[in-house]
Amino acid sequence: MAAEDRTESGPKPEADVASALLGHATYRSLSQQRLSPAEERFERARRTTGLWLAPVVTLGFLALPLNLPATQQTLAGILLGIVVLWITEPIPIPVSGLIGVGLIVLLGVAPADEALAPFGSSTIFTFIGAFILAQAMLATGLARRFALRILSLPGVGSSTYRIVAAFGAITCVLSAFVSNTATVAMLLPTALGILMVIATLLRDRGLVAADFDPTRLRVGAALVLMLAYGASVGGLLTPVGTPPNLIGRGLIEEATGERISFAQWMVTALPICAAMFVALVVVLLVLNRPEIRRIEGVEEYLRAERATLGPLSRAEKNTLVAFGVTVTLWITPGVVALMWGTDSSVYATVSGRLNEGVVAVLGAALLFVLPTNWRDREFTLNWSDAARIDWGTIILFGTGIIFGSLLADTGLAQTIGESASDALGLGTLFAITAFAVGLAILVSETTSNTAAAAVVVPIVLPVAVAAGVDPFVPALAATFAASFGFMLPVSTPQNAVAYGSGVVPITAMIRSGIGFDVLGAILILVGLPVMVELTGIG
Repeated sequence: MAAEDRTESGPKPEADVASALLGHATYRSLSQQRLSPAEERFERARRTTGLWLAPVVTLGFLALPLNLPATQQTLAGILLGIVVLWITEPIPIPVSGLIGVGLIVLLGVAPADEALAPFGSSTIFTFIGAFILAQAMLATGLARRFALRILSLPGVGSSTYRIVAAFGAITCVLSAFVSNTATVAMLLPTALGILMVIATLLRDRGLVAADFDPTRLRVGAALVLMLAYGASVGGLLTPVGTPPNLIGRGLIEEATGERISFAQWMVTALPICAAMFVALVVVLLVLNRPEIRRIEGVEEYLRAERATLGPLSRAEKNTLVAFGVTVTLWITPGVVALMWGTDSSVYATVSGRLNEGVVAVLGAALLFVLPTNWRDREFTLNWSDAARIDWGTIILFGTGIIFGSLLADTGLAQTIGESASDALGLGTLFAITAFAVGLAILVSETTSNTAAAAVVVPIVLPVAVAAGVDPFVPALAATFAASFGFMLPVSTPQNAVAYGSGVVPITAMIRSGIGFDVLGAILILVGLPVMVELTGIG
């Protein structure tokens, strides 16, 4: 069955919603968002401010009589203006990055060929391939089938506590390979359906008034917040789980020369993700204690939902094959390193041939050659499906790498690092890592986590170098922390989706998010140096 046929005949509203959000959730206009009047006024003021504040900041900085080389001052002025645009979002974040790249060339910071070179990075192709594979999992319904299968495990559907934990586990696993936002958007309708079953049960038992609002249930807040937060945590598990991972890893590898393989990243991140997941389950259920623990009816609801899926389709089987081949090839260099060592000729050959970007696009290409109907020459995915991927994030990644490389090439990064080190007294690994984590979380709470990684990692690298500290751990900590914005709807797209559901009060998100910001920072500060030491990737 072709992708067009699936869209026309297959009732997969979750996939449709997820596909719509996959490329655009981070960059929506005011008219596309569900906001209260007060929130709409704030958003309008924030975006209007950015239109005039960004050029004022840039021009003002360029006019200052600073003792800096011309290229450094020009680059700094441009970057400050772009950061203002990223935070205030008067225009889409990727477009802001493109404006910055244009100004870099126009104002003579770097020639066009040099400035645009990072768009040829293999990581760009890793993004493209991974996004196409994720789009196939959504379009074929494979991701939804996996989620419903886990929720239908014996005993899960009879307990609100286990349902919340299971939703978190599903979200974590899926978001390690699928867009965080798309994962939440896909699972949200199922979560709301389960919430309606619980609300009906509470009403039938006389535990709530007949006219109560089911969206005000604490169990609903716990369930939907678990989706949003679980996606942020699960996205850390792999380098392709969330854009900040690839951005941070690219900047670290360019600055330090240390390559982080797919397998090394997973081994390093797994204990931190597991500990954070346990914290999510415990804290969310304590702060949003479900009104009822034992429930009936959810298992029947899930059984009916699974029945609508039917048997595994040819398109889903093909997607499993492409996904399995890609992940296997991604982790193969890590397995070879364990068996023969990173200094062996075998590892050098395998890691050189199995470049992650090349593997990603070849794995994605399988989706266009594995047929679903050979007689009609119909294949698993067509280009209209693939074109829905998050091109904005790909553009943002390229512009982030451009700014990061020019910060180093112009010497501005060293200037910032030495100044910050002297001003803040950052002279130890722990102090610099704490600074990196705190700054990344703060920035990610006010703007896109992708933009947070693009801004904070280039700052942290020279700070560490100026202090005589290996920059690997602080920069990796900043990369992890960029995904740990839990407190506000604007912190991450998945937070915005959760808040837009109407089930999560802003007070519940802030109350839970503050605690998770602190817990996440502690886990990264304590756990990451230990894991880097154990895995030897630094």
